[in-house]
Amino acid sequence: MKITKVEAIQTIANEIRRDIIEEVYSAQSGHPGGSLSCSDILAVLYFNQMNIDPKNPNAPARDRFVLSKGHCAPALYAALARKGYFDQELLTSFRKLGSNLQGHPDMKKVPGVDMSTGSLGQGVSAAVGMAIASKMDHEGLRVYCLMGDGEIQEGQVWEAAMAASKNKLDNLCIIVDYNDLQIDGTIEKVGGLVDIKEKFQSFGFHVIEVDGHNIEQLIHAFDSAKHQKEMPSVIIAKTIKGKGVSFMEGKVEWHGKAPTQAEYEQAMKELKNEEE
Repeated sequence: MKITKVEAIQTIANEIRRDIIEEVYSAQSGHPGGSLSCSDILAVLYFNQMNIDPKNPNAPARDRFVLSKGHCAPALYAALARKGYFDQELLTSFRKLGSNLQGHPDMKKVPGVDMSTGSLGQGVSAAVGMAIASKMDHEGLRVYCLMGDGEIQEGQVWEAAMAASKNKLDNLCIIVDYNDLQIDGTIEKVGGLVDIKEKFQSFGFHVIEVDGHNIEQLIHAFDSAKHQKEMPSVIIAKTIKGKGVSFMEGKVEWHGKAPTQAEYEQAMKELKNEEE
């Protein structure tokens, strides 16, 4: 069922954030910063935008989603569980031995996962392939690919971008989670990456810039992408790494670190207050 009320989607995004903290704390391992920054994006996609059915996760005509930044699996797992693909209690098995919910998503083990990801830069190539196949088969489905901003330093991303533009993949929508931090610092400091908008425009993309934590802006951006013809779209979503947890926000050290018990309790308290 499509949810249209902004407040309801925001509540789901906050619940996803609570789930992320629960997962990473339970595992004492994982990547909370980038998972928290993309929670609003996933809430809009899974509860407002995508044509999907948890009761039929392999429906041929379903929209596809590729989490190219696969290390942010806690956010994806939380969204899938909230959507009803599997029991939410399984989230605490994240990264445990024998669990299907490993540190990177596995399409053979987790219902609702359309692509196994983890090697950064490869997800958009898979998404382009899916979009081309849909065009060839006249299926009419849409393909979404969520990437990290540091990830787009990979050359493979731009090879895939050229293919997307050449094939006029108007059924493809890339989302860049632009929180401006990767494992070693800011994206400009690490890779010299600037002018993301101009780069995608030069590769023939319809570019939309939004506040990645503004639900209404995200909905309008995805709707705009759906109406774009004969060219792929990219949504550059400006976000805050660690969004929602005061001591994690904008801190590069929370790229891949689990909270202590005291930090866990503080984070859950802050997110509970945000929900009220």
